[in-house]
Amino acid sequence: MLSGSLVAIVTPMAADGALDLPRLKSLIDWHVAEGTDGIVIVGTTGESPTVDVDEHCRLIEKAIEFAAGRVPVVAGTGGNATREAIELTKFAAKAGADYALSVVPYYNKPTQEGLYRHFSAIAEAADIPLILYNVPSRTIADLANDTVLRLAEAARIVGIKESTSSIERVTDLMARMPKDFMVFSGNDDSALAYTMLGANGVISVTANVAPGPMHRMIAAARAGDRATAIQINNSLLGLHRHLFIETNPIPVKWALARMGRIAEGLRLPLTPLSPRHHPTVESALRAAGCL
Repeated sequence: MLSGSLVAIVTPMAADGALDLPRLKSLIDWHVAEGTDGIVIVGTTGESPTVDVDEHCRLIEKAIEFAAGRVPVVAGTGGNATREAIELTKFAAKAGADYALSVVPYYNKPTQEGLYRHFSAIAEAADIPLILYNVPSRTIADLANDTVLRLAEAARIVGIKESTSSIERVTDLMARMPKDFMVFSGNDDSALAYTMLGANGVISVTANVAPGPMHRMIAAARAGDRATAIQINNSLLGLHRHLFIETNPIPVKWALARMGRIAEGLRLPLTPLSPRHHPTVESALRAAGCL
């Protein structure tokens, strides 16, 4: 089963917003060397809303090429139109991704029955293991635990990225899930707690800048080494908090640029990190040993 610290990797861009694929390769090589347990490409942190379909597919292909089988690749293939999500998921399967990550449809606010039918249709149409992605702070629609339980009966639906940071909710979910159904924290601030409760790990923003510590923290938690896991989490707390001081991925892309790993390219409507926040994010990087 997939487990550990999976990075929700940024999409490196030049100052004019063009994709910077050489930087993507260097990031993936760095993550492999630091122990990151999987690459999640073209998710929210990868600016999936502002890349076009051709770029989306190219990023999936390149991530698979650059990873070269060294770590699993999870392709972000969600959408608020079921047909589009199916086509992206089919593409990821054909390209050789190990898993697809499909976000709850956004803006159109489907019912629980609509969510069930949406994900069921994707799983039926595309031959690839599918991880659900629930992030109601962005999508408004919230994938209820009871609906997740229904979807877990489908052979190709194998897990969920749960981004509510609710301890009660994830405890209830894991208590009722099939044993082989994977649960990942979608928020870094709840990653340790979820993992100690039995989750498989985290799909992480913090891992973009601290891949080694995030890997070691989740590994320690899964091994029952509570003291080590807590110590690492405490050192990363500033990152967990301040990488969201403005909308993700604005702060994390600034942080990676400050570390010299990417250029600070973003696409509108996202804008560069406000200068007043630079000292706060830099301080968190230094506290975590990233600078």
